Amino acid sequence: MISHKPLVFLVTALSLLLELSVSKHSGVMRHYKFNIEMQNVTRLCQTKSIVTVNGQFPGPTITAREGDRVVVKVVNHVQYNVSIHWHGIRQLRSGWADGPAYITQCPIQTGQSYVYNFTITAQRGTLFWHAHISWLRVTLYGPIIVFPKKGVPYPFPQPYEEIPIIFGEWWKADTETVINQALQTGGAPNISDAFTINGLTGPFYGNCSAKDTFKLKVKPGKTYMLRLINAALNDELFFSIANHTMTVIDADAVYVKPFKTNIVLITPGQTTNVLLKTKNHRPNTAFLMEARPYATGPASFDNSTTAGILEYHLPSNNATSNNTKIALLKPSLTKFNDTVFATKFSKKLRSLASSKFPALVPQKVDRRFFFTVGLGLNPCSGPNKTCQGPNNTILTASINNVSFVMPNTALLQAHYSNQSKGVYTADFPANPPFKFNYTGNPPSNPAPAAGTRVAVLPFNASVEVVLQDTSIVGAESHPLHLHGYNFFVLGQGFGNFDPNKDPAKFNLVDPVERNTVGVPSGGWVAIRFLADNPGVWFMHCHLEAHTSWGLKMAWVVMDGIRRNQKLPPPPKDLPKC
Repeated sequence: MISHKPLVFLVTALSLLLELSVSKHSGVMRHYKFNIEMQNVTRLCQTKSIVTVNGQFPGPTITAREGDRVVVKVVNHVQYNVSIHWHGIRQLRSGWADGPAYITQCPIQTGQSYVYNFTITAQRGTLFWHAHISWLRVTLYGPIIVFPKKGVPYPFPQPYEEIPIIFGEWWKADTETVINQALQTGGAPNISDAFTINGLTGPFYGNCSAKDTFKLKVKPGKTYMLRLINAALNDELFFSIANHTMTVIDADAVYVKPFKTNIVLITPGQTTNVLLKTKNHRPNTAFLMEARPYATGPASFDNSTTAGILEYHLPSNNATSNNTKIALLKPSLTKFNDTVFATKFSKKLRSLASSKFPALVPQKVDRRFFFTVGLGLNPCSGPNKTCQGPNNTILTASINNVSFVMPNTALLQAHYSNQSKGVYTADFPANPPFKFNYTGNPPSNPAPAAGTRVAVLPFNASVEVVLQDTSIVGAESHPLHLHGYNFFVLGQGFGNFDPNKDPAKFNLVDPVERNTVGVPSGGWVAIRFLADNPGVWFMHCHLEAHTSWGLKMAWVVMDGIRRNQKLPPPPKDLPKC
């Protein structure tokens, strides 16, 4: 039987779980075993076989404290090649455990296993793990919860209870078939059939979906922490709870200055912790918790709504029957393309920047990059072939007009062994090949060039990247995720970035620090990070369709001089291609 127990954890119970045998290091060593196996699951009146970890959907929760070492043995029992990415974990000098297939490792083949071994350094909050090959992360995902070191309090009142809420996307069809067909025809992949909260679709998808509804039971006058995770494949989401206000306290496992909001915007790859203060007296109503897309591009999207239900516990002496129907209030979500709200929400996010949790923003810049990001079109190739992109073309995507081609072996292995020839070239362009009005009328189609090209950074370089959306196919928001690092979001704007005027407006004091940022639709965002983690680090759009089309690249960060600034040798069980 599939396990889809509500992902609810009492802090007291977790504190017992967390006190495991202490290793010789300052933290605890935590062992997990992930069996990748097929499991029949029924949603939307239809049963399908999905890829799972240990038969669970969503997958099991990884719990740890800051400073702990996590060891996960992944055994592949399915027909697909598999790799697992620990999204947002810095992986300091443990790049072999990062997980993206053909970037840091060859995938784990059928019948094979691999042990991911990493230490969680100077991080605490909510992250998540997911498959990082093709579209398998559609069902292969689960929370990572990192508590502060023992005895270290939160910089906000201790919540009564902490609940992971992980958003996903559900297809009736087999998603490997969906993306493979799209790549063959050149068109956009078919959209999903539903969104999910903790693996459940909610009541808005027909008669047989109501039973698959996540319910959160709360007590009056308490403060709950909701650990929000967007594990959806292709959609940014708005989230709201009827008649309740949330206080944002954390983004991508970094504390932020608290602010109140009725709606949270969360892109694929992002996590957000919020505090929810329940009403002092039990109301005679229940409250819908709804999520639906924020969509800006020209393509069709799943314009549906998933919902869970927030219910107040009945007092034990209350004689009211559980079967008594009570009113169900709906939240007021903003319209699907509300970029004004999205911008205001993003600009409210600021680092806590306290003495205990400083914002260590690089004040100088050693390397500057200007990256155009967006979709493009390639001509339909082959005699008498018809393609399903606009005007008989093939949809593609690129950064600086380079549509990244995945290699046949892992980049990190090629880099470490000095065998890059035939695998990649170290000439990723720092600027687009030519200038144009990026967000205005597009030039005659600049077909992106395919290539496996990387950008090389010296150890400890201070790096600034301006990410500029383009309107070649249509302006669209792109959630860009950087592996191996957090970065500071210095500023954002609409239109074309102005290198003469816009840097003067950068926030170098308390910018938000995160691992995934939405490039505004028809605009730009500027980020900065310190290249203090040697290895090969993937950067890509976290809309899976765009990644499949080539909106991705990799950074090679060289070793430093000291021993603790060098990438260690690969583990003996590193998978082979």
